[in-house]
Amino acid sequence: MALDRISLLSFRNHTASELDDTRQFNLLIGENGAGKTNVLEALSLLAPGRGLRRAALPDMAGQSGPGGFTIGASLKEQGHESARIGTQVDPDQPTRRIVRINSANASAASLGEWLAMGWLTPAMDGLFTDSAGARRRYMDRLALAVDPGHARNASRYETAIRERNKLLEDRSEATWLDAIEAQAAEYGSAVSAARQSLLAALTDELSALPDEPFARPILTYRAGGPVEFETLRAELRSQRSRDRAAGRTLSGPHRDELEVVMSGNGQPAAHCSTGEQKAMLIAITLAHASLASEGRPGVLLLDEVAAHLDEVRRAALFARLRGGRAQVWFTGTEEAPFASILDEAAIWKVSGGQLQRL
Repeated sequence: MALDRISLLSFRNHTASELDDTRQFNLLIGENGAGKTNVLEALSLLAPGRGLRRAALPDMAGQSGPGGFTIGASLKEQGHESARIGTQVDPDQPTRRIVRINSANASAASLGEWLAMGWLTPAMDGLFTDSAGARRRYMDRLALAVDPGHARNASRYETAIRERNKLLEDRSEATWLDAIEAQAAEYGSAVSAARQSLLAALTDELSALPDEPFARPILTYRAGGPVEFETLRAELRSQRSRDRAAGRTLSGPHRDELEVVMSGNGQPAAHCSTGEQKAMLIAITLAHASLASEGRPGVLLLDEVAAHLDEVRRAALFARLRGGRAQVWFTGTEEAPFASILDEAAIWKVSGGQLQRL
């Protein structure tokens, strides 16, 4: 199953673009700024979340359009359409995202039941040296592609923690704190469980891979507090004085950390070379794509990945993807890095937000 009959209306620099007759490998070629990544961003909005750029909805609307945008695509299996999915923003409500599945209104979270989406972009190259919060968001995005219900738990946990912090500041009665801490513990334990399950599954996928040509990472989940419901609730209750003095909650999944070291030498990823970090990110991305596409159609968006790999690693990347279940979308400034897959790929030339099928 794959995405096909894709349409972009008034999205970024695409006034009206269509992509039909897609394949397992799909290639967007064009100069920097032509609109290649905009296509990938549009596809990423066919999954729950804020998309691969995490941009505000009004920023995605085409400047020459009325202020909104529309993205649609068909899910096809063996040449037959099984569903039509889409997302749009109306000009009169520029901050509200509307999702439709088979012409009926639906929640953004429900998109995850139809499609498992993953991506790797140049902006992610600094993940291992970025903040712990960036790595938590990364874990949650990967977990969401495997378990669509994770977004709801993460959102409700964050809401409960914000409310608890406010109640602590206002010195509210203990009964109010008891209630909100029970909610925080309920959703927090679910968030922790999903993150642990994700990393365990990724570890199993990665353990079957060789250390070369992509450096194999070892992933470790470091909990920011108790992970079981009762122990987390007890921790929150016992640390009210500490947290009131700090002005924030100091225990819980919002303090989690993802630790990554390179197999073989045990070097923390943050201390590895840029090339080694990129290779580990690719290894995680491939393992996750295999994992996420087991029960649903999988789509993998790879922005400017092949150009930064040597010939050996490019060949290994294409071989892994060819043997996987996910539909893959590549971007590049030229065809040369993709020479070995041109015969099997659907190719579009992108220029000024216009698409030409090659």
